[in-house]
Amino acid sequence: MKRIVVVVAFILAFAALTVGGSIWHRYLRTPPLALEPLPSHLIALDTPAGRRLLAESDADADYDALRTNFVAQTRRAYCGVASALVALNASGASLDQESLFADADVELDPLKVSFVGMSLREFGDLLRAHGVHATVVHASSTDIDGFRRAVSSNLHREGDLLLVNYERELLGQKRMGHISPVAAYDADSDRVLILDVAAHRYPHVWVTIDTLWEAMNAPVNEQTTRTRGYVTVAADPLAGEPARR
Repeated sequence: MKRIVVVVAFILAFAALTVGGSIWHRYLRTPPLALEPLPSHLIALDTPAGRRLLAESDADADYDALRTNFVAQTRRAYCGVASALVALNASGASLDQESLFADADVELDPLKVSFVGMSLREFGDLLRAHGVHATVVHASSTDIDGFRRAVSSNLHREGDLLLVNYERELLGQKRMGHISPVAAYDADSDRVLILDVAAHRYPHVWVTIDTLWEAMNAPVNEQTTRTRGYVTVAADPLAGEPARR
């Protein structure tokens, strides 16, 4: 009997370690480099065509600030965390992933975010908790022309930033909701430059407004009609729209 108890205890301990190791491997460690192929309609920034689009764009007011403060996500579901750090530090803060959650006004739990990410509303709340003015816009509350105007206006001036929340699958990438900052807009090709914080999987890419809009206008999941969308961020409220939820 004693031997059976020991064997059962060993099996349970082994199972716990195996499950725990699997969870850590999938959700809590820094994702390993595993670059995915890009569909042909996306243009990587680090190609001649991508660099030419940036050189020809006259709506890239945020590019230098975002590039200088860019960080890649360090956990599978930390795209919102990395994007918040990029936006806040580009707006004058000096934060890292630990201090991002340490503020008393932050209600998000980093462990929960590690497993399920964060919603667009939670992303806006996280930014506001650090003192910036964040405007959350669900795609269902505007239209593609309104989004195009917001992109062009935002990227023609310094002082405010724009970040998008979209369904990757509708860009031809691996299925997953994602958040990343937008750094430039080229009117001639009607493309925006997404600085993808999932640098372990995808490069920064130029995507057409039509394609990105479709990916933003997708429902968050099958149980809701609430769509994804975008957030504008400004350290000075006069630089962008009035903050709203």
